[in-house]
Amino acid sequence: MASKKQKDRKYALAEELEVHFQNYSKMFLVDVDNVGSNQLHQIRIALRGKAVIYCGKNTQMRRVIREMEKTNPMLERVRNVLKLNLAIVFTNGNLSEIRDVIVNNKVAAPARAGQLAQCNVIVPAGNTGMEPTMTSFLQALNIPSKITKGSIEILSPVDLIMQGERVEASQAALLEKLDIRPFSYGLVVRHVYDDGAMYDPAVLDITEEVILASFAAGIKNIAAIGIETDSPSVASVPYSIVLAFKNLIAISAETEYTFPEFETFMASASAAPAAPAAGGDAPAAAAAPAKKSSSSEDDGGGAAMFADEDY
Repeated sequence: MASKKQKDRKYALAEELEVHFQNYSKMFLVDVDNVGSNQLHQIRIALRGKAVIYCGKNTQMRRVIREMEKTNPMLERVRNVLKLNLAIVFTNGNLSEIRDVIVNNKVAAPARAGQLAQCNVIVPAGNTGMEPTMTSFLQALNIPSKITKGSIEILSPVDLIMQGERVEASQAALLEKLDIRPFSYGLVVRHVYDDGAMYDPAVLDITEEVILASFAAGIKNIAAIGIETDSPSVASVPYSIVLAFKNLIAISAETEYTFPEFETFMASASAAPAAPAAGGDAPAAAAAPAKKSSSSEDDGGGAAMFADEDY
C-alpha cells in the first residue's frame, strides 16, 4: 500500500505536469537511458530560464495527458509516443537552440560488456603501462605487442570494436585497464512537438538558406515549364521579356535598325572594362566582348538557363 506521503507526491507531480502543458506550447520527448541523476542535474542548470525537464512514470503522464485531451485533442500525439524511458522537456524558446543545449551535454562513459557500441573503438599504438604478465591477455584479443622497459607496448593501432557490435567482457576489461572511455551518454531527442505538430528532430536542421534555395529552384523549374509550353505565368514572364529583348538586340546588331534601348545597351557594353588578351593588343580585346554581347548566340543575362532561341 502506498503511504499518504507517496500519494500526495503523486498528485503534486500530476498537477505540475498539467501546469507545464498549460504554460508551454513546445516540447521535446527525450530518451534518458544511461543518464545519471548528476548529469541530469547539470543539464537542468544549462537549461535554466530556457526550458524545464519533467521526468515521471509513463502511466501517470499518459493519464494526465488523456484528461487534457478533452480541451486539447492534439496532445494525443504526445501520449501515443510516451513509451519506454522518455522524459519531456518543455519550452517556449527557439527549438534549435534548446536542442543544441540538450545534445551537447554529454558525459564520457566506459564500455560495458553486453552493450551496443556507439562508434568504432580503436586502441592506439604506444606504451600501455601494463605489466608484462598481461601479454597473454592482449594476445587473446589479437593485439600485437612487445615488452619495452618493463611494460607492454602496442605495436600498431587496432580496431577493437565496430559500431553496432556488442561489447565483449574481455574488450571492456582491456579498455578499462587502458583508461579509455570510448562512449558518451546524454539526452537523446526522439520527437519534437510544436503547438500541435509532431515531427522528427532532423527537421530542425533545415535552415532558412536551405528553404530559400529550394524555393528558388522550384520557381526556376516553373518558369522553364511555362516557356517551353507557351503558358505564361508570374514566374516565366520576366524570362520571356529577357529572351524577347535579347532577340531584338541581336536583330539590331545585324541590321541598321536601332531603338533607344539598343543604344543604351551598346553604350554600356562599350564602357565595360575588358581584360587584355594574352599576346594581343587591348583595343582588339575590348572589341570582342562587345560583339559577343550583341550576338544572338549569347546565353547571358537572365535567360542563361534557356538554350532555345525561338523565344
